[in-house]
Amino acid sequence: MPDNRFPRLVSLACHDLRTPLATIYGFARTLTRAGELDERSARFIGMIEEASKQMADLLDELGTAARIESGRWEPVSRPVDTLELAQSDDERIAVEGTGIELEVDAGAVQRSLTALAVTAIRHGAAERVTWRVAGRVFELSPVSKAAAPVVTGEEPKDLGALVARLVIEELGGSFQLDGETLRVTL
Repeated sequence: MPDNRFPRLVSLACHDLRTPLATIYGFARTLTRAGELDERSARFIGMIEEASKQMADLLDELGTAARIESGRWEPVSRPVDTLELAQSDDERIAVEGTGIELEVDAGAVQRSLTALAVTAIRHGAAERVTWRVAGRVFELSPVSKAAAPVVTGEEPKDLGALVARLVIEELGGSFQLDGETLRVTL
């Protein structure tokens, strides 16, 4: 069994960092809800709230990666339609195709697919990407030449994409890049 002290340290750090982060977020929300802020201050507090949420999401991703690396990740599987897994609140991500029902950790897979799409947008200067779903196969395009090594994890420049790959592979899935299309199979 590999030495897993570092992944455990990362897990503990993620856990411990959530408490002060929750305090920052809580006070920002309290100030916002009080409604006594001028427009400029309200905008700044809103930025603190948004940054706090982003930090919490990053800590969740890092914690998931640490649990996977230490062999302590326990996915929570439930039946879900694969078309639903590709859906995102991000309007830059389109979804089309036909899904099937699978038993999988829906939250982890959905976060992973969204992270891969956002990475393709961010690192490929694309305005919009599309997931094409065919059963258990998800095809993301366009994945530009510049974005491809980041999306696949060959260039470690995006935590979301790196954790997405760990999650999908830990669940038995695979990745394949074919031109400007990333194929993820669950």
